[in-house]
Amino acid sequence: MISLALAFLIVAIIAGVLGLTGIAGVATNIAWILFVVGLILALIFFLTGRRPPL
Repeated sequence: MISLALAFLIVAIIAGVLGLTGIAGVATNIAWILFVVGLILALIFFLTGRRPPL
């Protein structure tokens, strides 16, 4: 999740530099949502003791 959030953040920065404010805004919102969901899942896995598969 965090890697997808980072990818969308990079897309938002590039779109913002190119002047595509609509795409930059949408990509920023998606990145923020994915980041929050990733943090919540990481916290849940930390508290329950689960580990991701190797």
